[in-house]
Amino acid sequence: MLNVMIAEELINHMIPPLKPKDSAKKARLWMEELRCNQLPVVEDEKFLGLVSEDLIFEANDAEKSVADFDLIGKRCVVYGSSHFYDVIKIASDNSVQMVGVLNNQEKYIGVITVQDTITSFAQSAAIQIPGGILVLSMNQIDYSLAEISRLIEENNAKILSSSIKEDELDPSKLKLTLKVNRLDLTPIVATLERFGYKIIARFQETKVLDEEKGKIDMLLKYLDI
Repeated sequence: MLNVMIAEELINHMIPPLKPKDSAKKARLWMEELRCNQLPVVEDEKFLGLVSEDLIFEANDAEKSVADFDLIGKRCVVYGSSHFYDVIKIASDNSVQMVGVLNNQEKYIGVITVQDTITSFAQSAAIQIPGGILVLSMNQIDYSLAEISRLIEENNAKILSSSIKEDELDPSKLKLTLKVNRLDLTPIVATLERFGYKIIARFQETKVLDEEKGKIDMLLKYLDI
């Protein structure tokens, strides 16, 4: 399996935090320079939330301090060791474009933009390395990624990435999606089926890449980035 990206590795060090005493004018200038619509607000290493371009325009007062705004995304934070999926989920759930990052002492260490996260995901080896996709259906009690990985490796292949979710039609079952570093999936399918695993879908690389890129584009559009 490939190493996964963690939040700390995705921090955008080009985006500085504002202080509560900073003016709306300063915030707007920084947004223009950085070409972003939101900025983190931090005081004494504590993440307070995000100030947005919309908030500033609605106030129409360049001298108003950041502290006077009702900041958004006050709980939109992850820890440095968090999986990058957590960044996307929190941002999506709260309709924000960036997420604060804290260390184990709850202190602010930086911010991650959703755009950077998606770009890193799109450039990750799991997508770039040629391979194929398998979707398996199984009872929850039968799920063992270690066992499935062993069977795949017996066919001289490796799992590049995996995701799992509950079957919408049957909560007792799971759907497991795997990307493996092999284009010819026939021997892998044969092995898995021989051990009782049900393959409900298989895709060639080009189709999957198009689908993954489509999902990325849809997410970016949803977040209005």
